[in-house]
Amino acid sequence: MKINVSQQQFSHGLSIVSRAVSSRSTLPVLSNILIATDEGRLRLSATNLELGITTWIGAQIEEEGATTVPARTIVDLVTALPNTSVQMELDTTTQTLNVVSGTSNTDIKCIDAQEFPPIPTPDLKEGIELSVAEFKQNIQQVGFSASSDEARPILTGVLMTIEGKDVSMVATDGFRISVKKSTLSKAGPTGVSITVPARALGELARVAVNAEEKITMVLPKSRGQVIFHLKDVELVSQLIEGNFPDYRAIIPQSFKTRTELTTESLLKACKQAEIIAREGTNVAKVSINPTGENQPGKIELSATAEQTGSSEITVDASVDGVPLLIAFNVRYLREVLEVVSTANVSLETNAANTPAMLKMVGDDSYMHVIMPMHLG
Repeated sequence: MKINVSQQQFSHGLSIVSRAVSSRSTLPVLSNILIATDEGRLRLSATNLELGITTWIGAQIEEEGATTVPARTIVDLVTALPNTSVQMELDTTTQTLNVVSGTSNTDIKCIDAQEFPPIPTPDLKEGIELSVAEFKQNIQQVGFSASSDEARPILTGVLMTIEGKDVSMVATDGFRISVKKSTLSKAGPTGVSITVPARALGELARVAVNAEEKITMVLPKSRGQVIFHLKDVELVSQLIEGNFPDYRAIIPQSFKTRTELTTESLLKACKQAEIIAREGTNVAKVSINPTGENQPGKIELSATAEQTGSSEITVDASVDGVPLLIAFNVRYLREVLEVVSTANVSLETNAANTPAMLKMVGDDSYMHVIMPMHLG
């Protein structure tokens, strides 16, 4: 293998795939990045056997070939190189990669590319087309609600259901539920229900930078995998097996109090309350006071931490229903408000010990259920 590549392109390509490199594997090759020539371009791949990312970058190919190079070494080296061309030549007998750029000349010990796990190639004819801009927003609005606790793997994923043109994405960690619905430009298959690791979707959102592009989602038959194909990037992920919780049973079907206010004002109040709440139990009490004949409605957020102090913020709101004192994990409230895309939100409540619902005013495609905290 003998190639010439731009330092800037090479560094960018390595940054895309390096997040899939295994950090704790008994297989040394999983700590490496595959570098291979591929029809006039340079292909970079990394995998930890659960997540795999491949990208293609432009290069001058003088001699075909492939090898796997230690990820940390090549990423740090290329980042430190000057912004000029990088020449690489592989000695296949010793699996040593010579990297030359400017006055820098480095030899890196590699592992034969034949030891690198094969990454599946998608059949794009069987794919489902998704809008990059819309799908990234969907991921943003549900992904944060997935659990990070590996003890319950199913909760670390996002349930994705497709029925013709209708798509829904759901994530929950047991304390909150995010539900996002969207519509495909052309109908996909019916009866698709898969649970995709939230981390894989987060990586997809990171590498899908062109909002005008399309994502082609492919489900290889009997593989338990999903492949997301973009113009110069492919991401493959193992699906999570198991039954996703019946989230519909938790979603409130009615409410006694509906509070509407600006997203910005509630988000600002949550950030202020969190300054005190984070030093204690992260709990903020929310006092909801209905709109009267001669007085506006309001929400009061209060937080107390024994070692730090206390805080109280009042926000004007339109409140229809009965007064209520309820408590939430204020970080959870802040995180959902940060992904809301409308100017106003509504908070629907029933009692201090029942789930509350947060919705975007004027947009029925998204809802978020949040469990209350104990008031004591």
